[in-house]
Amino acid sequence: MSAQKKKMGRPVIGEVKSNDVKVRLDDTTHKLLLKYCEEHDITKAEAIRQGIHLLLKK
Repeated sequence: MSAQKKKMGRPVIGEVKSNDVKVRLDDTTHKLLLKYCEEHDITKAEAIRQGIHLLLKK
């Protein structure tokens, strides 16, 4: 018998996010990002994704 193992971790919401990007931020920008995320109850990754979409709308 071959049983399929279930994946562990959080379920995917929306499109699968399989690309990993690293970015370096200065302290001021990082603090602003953290403040924004706290105020809007979102993750840093989601805030960065939203920022990219805003740039692409221009």
